[in-house]
Amino acid sequence: MDERAGRPWHVFATYLAAVAGIFATTSIVVEVLRALYPDVPTLTIVSTLPGLLAGSLAASSGLLLTLLLVVRPLDPVRFRLVPGGETGSTLAAAVLGLLALGQALDSLTVLLGLDARGSLQLIRQVLEGTTGPDLFGAVVVLGVVAGAAEEIFFRGYMQSRLREHWPPAAAVLATSAAFAALHVDVSKVHMVLALALGLYLGFVAETTGSTLPCIVCHVVNNVIYTLQTALGLNLIGRRANVIAVVAGTAVFLACARWVWRTPAPAPPPTSA
Repeated sequence: MDERAGRPWHVFATYLAAVAGIFATTSIVVEVLRALYPDVPTLTIVSTLPGLLAGSLAASSGLLLTLLLVVRPLDPVRFRLVPGGETGSTLAAAVLGLLALGQALDSLTVLLGLDARGSLQLIRQVLEGTTGPDLFGAVVVLGVVAGAAEEIFFRGYMQSRLREHWPPAAAVLATSAAFAALHVDVSKVHMVLALALGLYLGFVAETTGSTLPCIVCHVVNNVIYTLQTALGLNLIGRRANVIAVVAGTAVFLACARWVWRTPAPAPPPTSA
């Protein structure tokens, strides 16, 4: 076994390789789209549903291909892709907590007038009114594939490997910062939201001792967000969003406390 694969410097080098991989796969996807739609400007193509889904698939592929090509061994136990200390009620609380946190933060951006900026606004515009096979494709790509790929890389690989050398809090913070950096856009809003969600998912991983609950949380959150946006079910009006911030925060704190009470899992494997 190559012990370097678990050392912090190697973990961050793998992260940089993944970023480079995402740029490479995205460039390939853009060229394919330009070949398919030669008369459409590139900026217009990437602002359509096919462009959004292709870009998401490229990013997910970049993350997973990096793990396949760089990381050895691909051990599910070291990725914590095995059940931990979670129970059914813990998993339900973890999922509800992420949904509540996401809604509270989303409503807060509306109240602060930040919802019309950056990549999140583009995603909303592309998804609004999507139905039928297009909506199914969006749910699969943005919900299932993207959510699972990001959790396998960040909580499964990055946080788990850093956890072998660092205290849990440091591993969670570093992984969440890297996760947020991957979601950077011109407005910084998406990056801040990703940081908050990443911190919570890191907390879930450390509390349960498993990446699997994080995958479930992320996938469910992305699926519901995609459906909510496509079907036009977003909250409208200041009063509704104020209530959502208050209620969402209360539900989130209650769920986080429930997850915190999860029986302590066995300690992760340590490298020699």
